[in-house]
Amino acid sequence: MDSDSKIFVAGHRGMVGSAVVRRLKASGFSNLVTATRSELDLTNEAATLDFLQTHRPDVVVNSAAKVGGIHANNTYPAEFLHENLAMGLNLVHGSWKAGVGRLLNLGSTCIYPREAPQPIPESSLLTSPLEKTNEAYALAKIAILKLCEYYRKQYGALFHSAMPTNLYGTGDNYHPENSHVLPGLIRRFHEATQNDAEEVVVWGTGTPLREFLHVDDLAAAVLHLLELENPPEWVNVGTGVDCSIRELAETIAEVVGFKGQLTFDPSKPDGTPRKLTDISRIRETGWAPKIALREGIERTYGEFQEGLRDETVRL
Repeated sequence: MDSDSKIFVAGHRGMVGSAVVRRLKASGFSNLVTATRSELDLTNEAATLDFLQTHRPDVVVNSAAKVGGIHANNTYPAEFLHENLAMGLNLVHGSWKAGVGRLLNLGSTCIYPREAPQPIPESSLLTSPLEKTNEAYALAKIAILKLCEYYRKQYGALFHSAMPTNLYGTGDNYHPENSHVLPGLIRRFHEATQNDAEEVVVWGTGTPLREFLHVDDLAAAVLHLLELENPPEWVNVGTGVDCSIRELAETIAEVVGFKGQLTFDPSKPDGTPRKLTDISRIRETGWAPKIALREGIERTYGEFQEGLRDETVRL
């Protein structure tokens, strides 16, 4: 991929898209195309095709998504399936019709079965049922992954996908109900510390194992994959290392400085018991993560505090 390639990053205001834009700019790519939601509704097929035909990007990175944690996925499954499916369909089909040379589609490792072998290889896709708490989102991401695979097989289009594990970092969502577990815990421990609370209650038993990837590591993986002449149809992107929710909560409590009691509420859902990715496929192409979890949490909490000061993060 040449440094003057025109690259459309869909979803550039989100955590993933903004990290990809930062990485591309830092690597010398200046011919970037972006559009806000008010400028382009990706759920509108005609508008998406018109945008692609007008701008004629060489590369499309699909980082647009409706995302959320267990609560959001359980509460709004219709929106999660419909909006993610519509955006993906319109970008993939529109890119093909507009003659886009390359498309990298970003999904999530929640596409894999609830009882997938651990660590999860790409080959486990569609081998058994999904985790119910995020089934709607997963179904949309599976469909778009397969669509990219089929366009590549049938038409020779260089459309491929990357499935990142749980992400955190710069630009994350700290909403009290719709955030993912790591930013949600950062907010709750910060508030507890500010309010001199004696206890923080965490959803679930604390036993599920999760893997966390800093979004800057994902952005590095995106650029790496775009530079491969013949990338795999899809790859997992993660760290290959996991920890329990209890260990995660204890680490965040230490970083934030919370001195109170940590309690778990087993009446709340745990979600998938374990979700660790097998990253051997992407490692074989020459990429590896660089940001350790504690380092990433320390950086993220520092950015969270800065965001409170300049009011880009609101509690």
